[in-house]
Amino acid sequence: MTLQIPIIDMSKLIDGNEYELAALHTACKNWGFFQLINHGVEEEVIEKMKMDVKEFFKLPLEEKKICAQVPNNIEGYGQAFVVSQEQKLDWGDMLFLLPQPLSQRNMRFCPTNPTSFRATLDEYSLELQRISICLVRFIGRNLGIDPEKLASKFKDGTQGIRMNYYPHCAEAHKIMSNGQYKSIEHRAVVNPEKERLSIAAFHSPNMNAMIGPLEDLIKDEKANYKTVTHYEYIRLVVTRKLDGKSLIGHMKLL
Repeated sequence: MTLQIPIIDMSKLIDGNEYELAALHTACKNWGFFQLINHGVEEEVIEKMKMDVKEFFKLPLEEKKICAQVPNNIEGYGQAFVVSQEQKLDWGDMLFLLPQPLSQRNMRFCPTNPTSFRATLDEYSLELQRISICLVRFIGRNLGIDPEKLASKFKDGTQGIRMNYYPHCAEAHKIMSNGQYKSIEHRAVVNPEKERLSIAAFHSPNMNAMIGPLEDLIKDEKANYKTVTHYEYIRLVVTRKLDGKSLIGHMKLL
């Protein structure tokens, strides 16, 4: 059986197409992800980002280590979620940056080689921020809550961009929707024929926002998950191994 990944047309959402809005709701409930088309980001912006990331990963190791992670910090060049020397690591390179909000950006981890990297990242991250806030509003409508109230939780929110290079070889939305929307586990397989590049962006509420079932969704039903600050939620994420959905289990109320 062939499964068709949901495809959501951003231009139709903006035009007020109720069918597309329903399709977004179904994708979030049944799949936990979807492909977004007609999002308004110029192809040139995307290609520039991919090109600069590739150029960074092609640099000699010593050059890349200028942006290396430091203890107790996942930002920079290195590996994420390393908790022991015996742990099996990903077969690949990683660069993780926090471009937004500007007040939180640490330039010590942001590459200057290639020289266009920082300007390219700025343009790319702002486009992603625009799209994410727009989608949050549509998700709010689908959940029957005030779109602006939900979007306000993402004002000055944290944006993390993880760039991965694989050579040859969040879940918060589920909690906030009280289990209505799925949280899927990401997997990647190395390709024996060629390298693989991915640029994943993570858009989160601001650090003072509460991560838990939204009040408007639990007026007539019980909460299925605990409520913690986003800061505490992030702390829980980075102190756990990549162990499937263990954090979801930790947050779930009995």
